[in-house]
Parts: sequence; structure tokens; C-alpha cells
Amino acid sequence: MTPLLKPLCALLIVLATPAWADISRDEAAAAAQRVSNGRVLSVEKAESGRRPVWRVKILTAQGEVRVVLIDAASGRPL
Repeated sequence: MTPLLKPLCALLIVLATPAWADISRDEAAAAAQRVSNGRVLSVEKAESGRRPVWRVKILTAQGEVRVVLIDAASGRPL
């Protein structure tokens, strides 16, 4: 039983980790900036409807803070 324990634990860890590798933080920031034409204040990992997204805060030219959600898999704004 012991020889199978390590590979089983490794497999469970891999399966439990969400996939974030499709769109990078910088790509998400650039996509959000294209949508709202402002300055990026922060980029954080988040979830929306049980799907991974990037939550990007933008400071608009009018001085408003806007939050843009970018799909982590496709890079499209939500």
C-alpha cells in the first residue's frame, strides 16, 4: 500500500489545483486596458460562477475605478 500512496497523493494535488496557465497576469491587464482605456491599478486571481478569472482594477480617465473580469482560459472580458 505504501508504494501507491505517494503517486496517489501527487495525482490528487494536481487534480485539485485550478488551471491558471492559459492567460498570464500581463495578458489579462492588457485585455482589460483595451476594454476600458485606463491605468491598471491591480490584477488578482478570482472566481466568477465557478470559473477562474482575472479581476483587474482600472482607473479611468474620468477618475473612476472600474473592475473588469477577464476569463482566465480565453482572455475575453466577461
